[in-house]
Amino acid sequence: MYKEKSRLRAEVIRKRDSIPLEVRKAKDRMIRERLSGLTEYRNAGTVMLFASFRTEVDTIPIIADALTEGKRVVLPKVDGAKKELRLYNIRSVDELIPGYMGIPEPGVVEGREVAPEELELIVMPGVAFDERGGRLGYGGGYYDRLIAGIRRRPPLVAVAYEEQVVPEVPVADHDIRVDRIVTDRRVITVCAS
Repeated sequence: MYKEKSRLRAEVIRKRDSIPLEVRKAKDRMIRERLSGLTEYRNAGTVMLFASFRTEVDTIPIIADALTEGKRVVLPKVDGAKKELRLYNIRSVDELIPGYMGIPEPGVVEGREVAPEELELIVMPGVAFDERGGRLGYGGGYYDRLIAGIRRRPPLVAVAYEEQVVPEVPVADHDIRVDRIVTDRRVITVCAS
């Protein structure tokens, strides 16, 4: 399964990287509008988002919107030594600094740590998704471990370009499935099987 995941990861990243910047910007706007219209998003007071990296869906405007709307915005910071995500409340996108692997993460952490059980919605990144909620991340398992440890799991929503939706993502028992996938073309709602 490792080789299959690696091959798919490389293929989808290549496809995502090939989307022209202007096209990506238009897609980002559509995703932002669709996400903000979700009931789960509108009802959530504490939202975990992520700061986009490279050619991922641009989440900085989404973060800014959530802050403007008065939501408690939580972003992950990688704890490399423990191989886990620590969660911190941010008050401005200006607080983000380059962290693990150059990924933007909270720079102000003193007194800002948030327990995973406080999250009312998790908006997740990923490389590839399928319509059954299968998610292929970057291979570190950080989100899988974080979510597996939450007793009352909040809704999991992925944001992705339509080009990242594939017929099937290879998943292992420990891989977390998402509840919805918001793309530039549609919102995919995953039915529990």
